[in-house]
Amino acid sequence: MEKSFGLTFFLKTPKKRVNLRLIYVRITVDSVSKEASTKRKWELSRWDQKKERAIGTKEDAKTLNFFLGSFVNGILNYRT
Repeated sequence: MEKSFGLTFFLKTPKKRVNLRLIYVRITVDSVSKEASTKRKWELSRWDQKKERAIGTKEDAKTLNFFLGSFVNGILNYRT
């Protein structure tokens, strides 16, 4: 059983400098980290890194936040 577990979402700049950033997830178990793309893109100006969620009440922000919440739930369900 793992002693520590962490899950973080963050934006990463793609090789081709564009307005949108790729959303990545970093999963850390017992000080070993792995990163993976969520295959989603988002604007840096509409991202709250402290909350690790999209900012706003528009439908696209709500949809992305729902996706990220579902992603977390899926990982936590797999973990137990």
